[in-house]
Amino acid sequence: MAYKVPFVNYKRQYQQLKGEFDGVFEKVMSGGDFILRRHLETFEKNIAAFVGTKHAIGVNTGTDALYLSAHALEFGPGDEVITVAHTFVATVGAIVQCGATPVLVDVQDDFNIDVDRIEEAITTKTKGIIPVHLNGHACEMDRIMELAEKYGLKVIEDAAQALGASFKGNQCGSFGDTAIFSFYPAKMLGAPGDGGMVCTNDDSLARKLRAFRDNGRVDNVEVIECFGWNTRLDNLHAAILDMKFRYFDKWIQRRREIAQMYDDGFIGIDGLLSHPRSSNDYFDVYQNYVIRFKERDKLVEHLRKAGVEVLISWPNPMHKQKALELSHFPLAMTEHISAEVVSLPMYPELSDEEVDYVIKAVLDFYS
Repeated sequence: MAYKVPFVNYKRQYQQLKGEFDGVFEKVMSGGDFILRRHLETFEKNIAAFVGTKHAIGVNTGTDALYLSAHALEFGPGDEVITVAHTFVATVGAIVQCGATPVLVDVQDDFNIDVDRIEEAITTKTKGIIPVHLNGHACEMDRIMELAEKYGLKVIEDAAQALGASFKGNQCGSFGDTAIFSFYPAKMLGAPGDGGMVCTNDDSLARKLRAFRDNGRVDNVEVIECFGWNTRLDNLHAAILDMKFRYFDKWIQRRREIAQMYDDGFIGIDGLLSHPRSSNDYFDVYQNYVIRFKERDKLVEHLRKAGVEVLISWPNPMHKQKALELSHFPLAMTEHISAEVVSLPMYPELSDEEVDYVIKAVLDFYS
């Protein structure tokens, strides 16, 4: 189905920046620098400077960034790691794939981990916490880091949806032992394919991560420092991402303008709850603009018929996926949100007219 307002519009961004996209492609291809070369190194330095960490290590996907972080922090059999169920499966999967046990706690109504529930979930086996900054809205990282220090826990920030978001003046990704970002095409900064990044201030962890991503090699291809994987961010994607990164602040501002239009358009709609707003403590970047409504499925059907493409993340939370065997966790708010949440179109190339059309389509449902 061709939507009047698609959920994302990759083609429009390419058309707007076609000359620069094509120029980057020609430069990389004609230079023949494809793996672990200067384009990647430059992009890593730019991301590290933006986030405020000493190191940024480019990897193949955000999932790999989580997986390598868990291994670098030595999560393993007998360990428990606390996270949430209202997230993409990769967050929980990284814990399981390294042999540790996920412990799921509930979220608050801002879709992020309920910090008040973390301490009661900590046991003698707990080794780490993975808070997820969902939808471009930060978790309460000051309180999380206080708990981590109190109990000697490692922290991986899942900032896949939060590049550019901040909490109390500090960038998401600058708090934990490591932090991960995703460059999946629909993300805040998207590659024409997969891509990911791990950020850290720890020199030892950074070296481990660089070894893990390249089959155990760091400085010398003839010296193997450990068993690793082949999960490098390639130079072509890095060069394209670095070109796009020049527009990133502008794109964040546009997302915030669109969010404000949605906020203003939905004032007074009975029963509709919108995305938590930025405040003095929170600077939101609106990876997604999410609303909640009790008759969500009827609203989704109406919007799709009106030509508005929407996304539900996630109608079945992780602990309700039978194959994952996580149903023993009582997560009432997670289940409540999953039954009501829907994401509206949100990308910098949306026109004001298209945003108005989406707002009108929502208002038409209520009238």
